[in-house]
Amino acid sequence: MRYHRLTEPLVRVDGELRPASWDEALDRVASGLTPYSGNEFGLFSCSKATNETNYLAQKFTRVVMGSHNVDSCNRT
Repeated sequence: MRYHRLTEPLVRVDGELRPASWDEALDRVASGLTPYSGNEFGLFSCSKATNETNYLAQKFTRVVMGSHNVDSCNRT
């Protein structure tokens, strides 16, 4: 079996995936997150990610989304 790498973002239109520009894909992600803010948003992070990645995840959740609902599986 041969795997193919994605080389461009894909967006779903009428149930089908089609290629899109990065700007279009990021705009769709941003518009999907817009309805959520404060306590409506939460993020669960992975302990296997780097400290830098987990820091960025919590910073995004707190600063951009306005939520303090950040957790991870680090307590195991």
